Amino acid sequence: MAQPLMPHATASWLVDNSSLSFEQIAEFCGLHILEVQAIADDTAATKLTGRDPIRAHEVTQEEIDKAQADPNYRMQITKGPDQVRRTKGPRYTPVSKRQDKPDGIAWIIRNHPEITDGQIGLLIGTTRTTIAAIRDRSHWNMANITPKDPVTLGLTTQRELDAAVAKAAKAAGIEAPTFDPKLDGDREALIGQLRAEREQAARDLEAGIVPKSQADALFDPFRR
Repeated sequence: MAQPLMPHATASWLVDNSSLSFEQIAEFCGLHILEVQAIADDTAATKLTGRDPIRAHEVTQEEIDKAQADPNYRMQITKGPDQVRRTKGPRYTPVSKRQDKPDGIAWIIRNHPEITDGQIGLLIGTTRTTIAAIRDRSHWNMANITPKDPVTLGLTTQRELDAAVAKAAKAAGIEAPTFDPKLDGDREALIGQLRAEREQAARDLEAGIVPKSQADALFDPFRR
C-alpha cells in the first residue's frame, strides 16, 4: 500500500487535526502504533512539524470523515508520492532547506554511525568537509545544530535513507535494521496492552490511587 511522502509529519498533523485512532493513523502512514503514540505524547526524538495530507492531495477530507465515523475503516491514499529519480551529480537542495542540512547530517551520524561520509554526502547533498566538521564537533555553528530526521526535513526520502542504511550495514557486516510491525510481534496483543495500561492509568489517576507524576509515566511507554 502506498504511504504519504512524509509519514511521521503526516501522522503528527492527523494527531492534531483529526479524531482518528492511533491505529488508523499508523495504518495510513505505515508506522508502528507506538510511533504514533510517541508523536501524540510529544516523546518522539524529533519535534515534528505537521504536514497536511489534504493539501498534499494524498487524502481527501471525505476519506478522513469516513474514517472518523468508523474506527474500523482504513483510509486509502489518493495517490502515491511521485518517486524522485536520481541522476548523476550532486543533489540539488532548495535554498530554503540548505540551513537544515547540518541538522540532518547530525541525525544520521547519531542514529546510523555505520553510514559513511560519502553516503551521507549523496543523501544530503553536502561535502565531506562539512560532515567531518559535524562529526568531530568543530563546525562553526555546532552550538545551534540539533539532530533532526532528514526525511522529515525534506532533505531525502525514506526509501533512499533505508537503502543507504541497508547498504552501510551490509558493508560493515552487521544486520541491517528492520521495522515491520507485523513481524516478531503479536501486534494486536501489543495494541491491547498499550490501551489497557493507558485506561488503567486514567482510572487510577481519577481515583487518586497514584500521583500524577507516576500516572504520567504510565501514559508514556517510552519513559520507563
